[in-house]
Amino acid sequence: MIEKKQKKFLTVAPFECAWPDDLRFREAGRGCVAFEAFAHNDVTVVFREHVGSQHYHYKRDNSPHYTVIIGSHRNRRLKIEVDGNTVVDEAGVGLSCSSAFQSYWISLYDGLISIGKGRYPFQNLVFQWHDANPNRSVQYVGLSSWDKHVGYRNVNVMPLTQNHISLWKHVDCGEYEREDGEEELEYENGGYENRGLENFLESWELSDMFFIVGKEEMAVPAHKVILAASGNFGLSLSGEDVIQLEEVDYPVLHAFLQYIYTGHTQIPESQFCFLRALSLQFQVMPLVKQCEEIIERFKLNKKLFGSGKNVEISYPSSRPHCGTAFPSALPLNTQKLRQFHLTGEYSDVDIYIEGHDLVVRSHKVILGLWSVPFTKMFTNGMSESISSVVCLKDISLEAFKVMLEYMYSSELCKDDNIDICIPLLQLLLLADKFGVTVLHQECCKTLLECLSEDSACPILQVISSISSCKLIEETCERKFSMHFDYCTTASIDFVLLDEATFSNILQHPDLTVTSEERVLTAILLWCLQAKELYAWEVIDEMILHSTPECLFGERLRSVNAFLPLVRFPLLPYPLLKKVSSGHRNMM
Repeated sequence: MIEKKQKKFLTVAPFECAWPDDLRFREAGRGCVAFEAFAHNDVTVVFREHVGSQHYHYKRDNSPHYTVIIGSHRNRRLKIEVDGNTVVDEAGVGLSCSSAFQSYWISLYDGLISIGKGRYPFQNLVFQWHDANPNRSVQYVGLSSWDKHVGYRNVNVMPLTQNHISLWKHVDCGEYEREDGEEELEYENGGYENRGLENFLESWELSDMFFIVGKEEMAVPAHKVILAASGNFGLSLSGEDVIQLEEVDYPVLHAFLQYIYTGHTQIPESQFCFLRALSLQFQVMPLVKQCEEIIERFKLNKKLFGSGKNVEISYPSSRPHCGTAFPSALPLNTQKLRQFHLTGEYSDVDIYIEGHDLVVRSHKVILGLWSVPFTKMFTNGMSESISSVVCLKDISLEAFKVMLEYMYSSELCKDDNIDICIPLLQLLLLADKFGVTVLHQECCKTLLECLSEDSACPILQVISSISSCKLIEETCERKFSMHFDYCTTASIDFVLLDEATFSNILQHPDLTVTSEERVLTAILLWCLQAKELYAWEVIDEMILHSTPECLFGERLRSVNAFLPLVRFPLLPYPLLKKVSSGHRNMM
């Protein structure tokens, strides 16, 4: 049950507790309470099996209960108590209260207590704790205080669904066992591998609005930019965070949202008219058309649909499925998404790039859909999870703009006239940094397609440290080896390669050279960290008039490692004689 917005707030006196009638979990031991509060000291929320009295105080309660104290010890600590015993006493978790209203949420799920800050539940997570012996009977919520008055307003109790639980799979806070014997929740990054828009269906994660549906006033979260791109929500989303649908039953809204977020849904034939009406209300025309077609087919032949069984509807996409299931195979208008990207309409985050007077207005759900780091940034209690501003450092502005365009269109704009060695490599690094796997793969594919003897060395300088670019690294090393003469004489940049990469090239089975002198010269230039290309005569003169330590510095050890790779018997005798003399000077 969710309470309608209150114009006035509830004031709780010191050492008292308020037990509003509607603050009760639908399912014992599982639920979430969201509220706004202001206080000069502790904000205290009690979870109990039975309603307490106005003069109730958790310190004197011998019955089973949980107590969460936000801003304990003069707004410096967070405390959790079980049956009056302190089990958590943490400092500096970012939950201190003040004399201004602040938003909080607290959820319980079989002893897992999650606490966050912000208007929307299940995001901006700040702290979690799991009770090894959970109390699965608590279901009433009490609003209490310590030694000063506390004001509460907009207090809502919401049920938990499996979609909400999926959020906690991505939080680095440990594991706990399920009562029903199901496998433990995993908090590994791997849980993100197949993230698609369906993972955000009816999830409070990164949501920025919600529906209040049916007579029971159930709260169902959603994301403005996704809804706006799927139909015409127009005035419904204009400056509003809540859409009231009192005449719509939850199963109809669920089918409606499921179609938008996944591209398919199912619903009993008897509900098709209601689903069509809701789709028509918000102008989700593909769903309207499919509902009408199914209704007409049913009128012609009722045997097509079994009585009481669900009928499936799938969005008829002609586009191939892409890695993250977005936006292909979904009834989303990509032109609208691009427009929202350009205009910043429905945006909920401003992104600053260090060194530029640029603010990119974006949407958390789009960024989080593609990127694990962005999702963690917005949900794991970091400063960005509370603020609507993100400041990024040490990234290319142009590459970031291209990555954002890709996130909204699933297409990588390629300019045949640009040099791939700079913008595409920067984009590759950015995609790797933010875990945009599909874009990373697209960059790798494009680099391989455009690879040449001119680009092999610049690419190797960048990707040799990126483990996910092993195929590109090996391909570039082969290209360099096959065009060794050109790559070591067209530019001195090869001396910037790391030792392991240069060693791989020198020992590559496809190494192709016109003379062994080329190999020797390249080795000495690399060991000298030369600023420009030198002929052998210049190198020979340098060796004769300097000490090895001064000449090669930190790469002196590499000289002795690389010289055995030269096939000296293939050198001309006069050069071999000079090399022998020079080698003695280096000893």
